[in-house]
Amino acid sequence: MKADEACGAMCLSKPTCQGNEMSEAGSLSGTVQALIVAHGQPSNPAPAEAALAEVCTRVQARLGSVRIGSATMAAPDRLEAALDGLAEGALVYPMFMSDGWFVRTALAKRLEGRAVEVLAPLGLDPSLVGLAAAEVGQAVERAGWLAADTHILLAAHGSGRGRPQAAASARAFAQKLDKALPNAGINVAFLEEPPFVEDIARPMPARSVCLPFFAMDGDHVRCDVRHALNQAAFTGPFLPAFAHCDGVPAMIAATIGAGLSQRKA
Repeated sequence: MKADEACGAMCLSKPTCQGNEMSEAGSLSGTVQALIVAHGQPSNPAPAEAALAEVCTRVQARLGSVRIGSATMAAPDRLEAALDGLAEGALVYPMFMSDGWFVRTALAKRLEGRAVEVLAPLGLDPSLVGLAAAEVGQAVERAGWLAADTHILLAAHGSGRGRPQAAASARAFAQKLDKALPNAGINVAFLEEPPFVEDIARPMPARSVCLPFFAMDGDHVRCDVRHALNQAAFTGPFLPAFAHCDGVPAMIAATIGAGLSQRKA
């Protein structure tokens, strides 16, 4: 799929878990106990909202009778509406790769006065490295390569405003991934600060895998990273963002479940 086509394509499947509403496919009732929050897509909020709701449904399926919801920050009034439906002391799960500006400032400001507990974001979950290593390993196996001959491009967002936390989180993740995949060479590159994805991808060997350091498959992944790879003539496997990787919904469910158990203790 070309970059322009990828930008126009988006999953629009009907959500079964969204905010404080449930579709006909859902049978849960009661107050929402946890809310998954992502940034979303300011230029086109609806598809990103639907994509997050689908992730929420996959997490919900692993939590039994515990009712959860989802909301993006970019959709007008969506987050506030979802927060209004939360139980007192409910959990907020940030679908972000770091605990930088968006979590500590933007999200925190919109949670002011709310009786909620904010969990550690997706990117800081210790289990994520193992899941990423498994995704890379599967891609290498499908390509028929040897792990020792494979290189990894960790493509992250970075910050064009000089905020260091985004890049620091990506580099810290790369160090942990390097220990999990000791025979693979790992390069870190960014969209909004040097070293840039296109510049790092261009000289990489043919047997290279791109692992996007993003929570969701939004425009940054489907358009910006893909465009940079195309410009660099990068032809290796391009993996999905973490929310769409095997094992991640179960990992999120475990984090939420543990948080709810601690709250009741």
